[in-house]
Parts: sequence; C-alpha cells; structure tokens
Amino acid sequence: MKTPRMTSSTVGTGGQPELHRNHEILQRLQHERNTRLAQVNAMEADKPNANEDLVKAQTTAIRMVLAEIEAAVGRVQDGSYGVCHGCEARIPVGRLEILPYVRYCVRCQQQAM
Repeated sequence: MKTPRMTSSTVGTGGQPELHRNHEILQRLQHERNTRLAQVNAMEADKPNANEDLVKAQTTAIRMVLAEIEAAVGRVQDGSYGVCHGCEARIPVGRLEILPYVRYCVRCQQQAM
C-alpha cells in the first residue's frame, strides 16, 4: 500500500486547501497506525516461538509509537501539526515524511536526549 507523499505545499502555508492537507496527513498517520498494529499482531501470533522478554519489549515500543500517532492525529485536529513542541518552529517536511508523528525538530530532539 502506497502512502501519500507530503510536499512543501502539503505542510505549511502552501496553496492546497487546509481540508485536503489534513486528509493527506491523516491518511499517512492511519497507514503508520495500521503498520504498527500489524507488527503487534504478528508478534502476538508468533509468541509460542519467540523470546518472551523480546516480544514484550518490542510490543511496548510499538505501543508507545501508537500513542505518538494518536497524539499526532490530535495535533492535526487542533491545527498544531508540524510545529515543534520545543522551539515552535515548523518541522521540516522531510522529517514529517519519515516520522509523520514526530513532535520535535531534529535540533530539539537532540537536546532532549
């Protein structure tokens, strides 16, 4: 399944209507959610053959990403999607293409580590 590609006019003040922009972002987040849920389901189906501690750690990490995806959906709805929670600058489109649920720009993410 191919996900929609965001362009510089998709995130920011480009020429596309807000509704279309939000629809594309929500589709991308839905794809991310579905991918993570499929990963969790596959791990749970393979539990008898897997290392229990490893499966638990991986499932916990995926559930944390799912929570981030849900938070990103909320940001789309309240209009704050694509704005860094640290410095309030626009998060670069390329970063949002790779991690559509990200809260921080690269600089602020590095400072948080």
